[in-house]
Amino acid sequence: MATIFTKIIEGEIPCHKVAETEEHIAFLDINPIAEGHTLVVPKKEVDYFFDLPDKLMQRTMDFSRTIAHAIDEALDPLRTGVIIQGLEVPHAHVHLIPLYKTHQVMALGHNVEVSDERMKKLADQIGDEVKI
Repeated sequence: MATIFTKIIEGEIPCHKVAETEEHIAFLDINPIAEGHTLVVPKKEVDYFFDLPDKLMQRTMDFSRTIAHAIDEALDPLRTGVIIQGLEVPHAHVHLIPLYKTHQVMALGHNVEVSDERMKKLADQIGDEVKI
C-alpha cells in the first residue's frame, strides 16, 4: 500500500512543494515545528532510512544539503537542523528545521501554527533559492 508520501509524489495529495528532481521531492511539513520545516523524501518508497541503498542515501543527503542552503538563504535562520526519525510515515525522509533562536525546541510533535497562505509563501521563498 502506498504511503502518504508516495501519494504526494504521484500528485494524489497536494503539498507545498519546495523542489523536485527525478529522484527526490522536498515539501513543507503539514505539522511544522518551525516556519519553513521541510521534508526531503526520496521517491523510491523504502520504510527505514538506513535501508536506503548507499548511493540513494548519499544523494538524499546531498539533496537535503541543497534544500537546507535554500532555507538558510530564504529564511535567514541561525542554522537549519536535521531530524531523521521515520516513525510517523513508513517512507524514508529527512526533516529540515530552521532554527531561529538558540533555545528553540527541535522535537517532532511541538508544532507551530502556520496558515496555508503563509505555507505557500514559505514554499515559494525557499523554492526560489534552490540551486539544482
